[in-house]
Amino acid sequence: MAKTVVMNHPLIQHKIGIIRKKETGTREFRQLISEIAMLITYEATKDLELEDVDIETPICKTTVKQLGGKKLAIIPILRAGLGMVDGVLALIPSAKVGHIGLYRDPETALPQEYYFNLPKDCEQRDVFVVDPMLATGGSAVAAIQMLKDQGIRNLTMMCIIAAPEGVKAIQEAHPDVNLYIGALDEKLNEKKYIVPGLGDAGDRIFGTL
Repeated sequence: MAKTVVMNHPLIQHKIGIIRKKETGTREFRQLISEIAMLITYEATKDLELEDVDIETPICKTTVKQLGGKKLAIIPILRAGLGMVDGVLALIPSAKVGHIGLYRDPETALPQEYYFNLPKDCEQRDVFVVDPMLATGGSAVAAIQMLKDQGIRNLTMMCIIAAPEGVKAIQEAHPDVNLYIGALDEKLNEKKYIVPGLGDAGDRIFGTL
C-alpha cells in the first residue's frame, strides 16, 4: 500500500524555513532547494532493495551490500522540478533523467502539456517524480498518469511543500504512488497558491521574479 510521509527532520525544517523568507536570494534559494531534495531522497530511498556482493578490502575478503533492485530514474516536472534534480543525483548519480513539461493555465488552473521526454527503458526503472510545490495537485496527477500510460508502475512523488488539496488529489487519483513531502502547509488561497508557502518556486529558482 502506498504511503504519504511528511518529513520531520530538523535539517529539512530549518532549510524550508529559510526558503520561505521573501528576502532569501536566488543563489541561496537554489542551493537550499537542492539540499532539501537530497535529504528527502535519503528518506524516500530507504526501502530500495539490496543484494550481497563479495569484495576484497585491503585487509581481507568480505561480503557487502549493494543496490540490487531496479535501476532508478528522476522525472522533474518543468520548470521548477529542475531545481531538485542535482540534489537527487548527488545521492543516486547513476539515475537517468527524463522531463515532463506542464504549466498551469491561469484561467482554469488545469495543467497543460508542452514537453515529454523519458529514458528509453523508463518502464523498467523505479521512477521518482519531483516538483518543489504540490498545490492543486493537477500537474502532478497529470504527470503521473502520463508515466503510467507509458507502462511505468513503480512511482514515487517527492515535493518540498504541499497543500492538503494537492495531497488529497494525488491520494485519490493515484493511491498506489508513494508521496514524500518536506512540509505540509495550511491551504490554497484564491489564486491557488500555497499558504504560507514560498511564492512561485520556479521564479525563485531561476531568478525570473
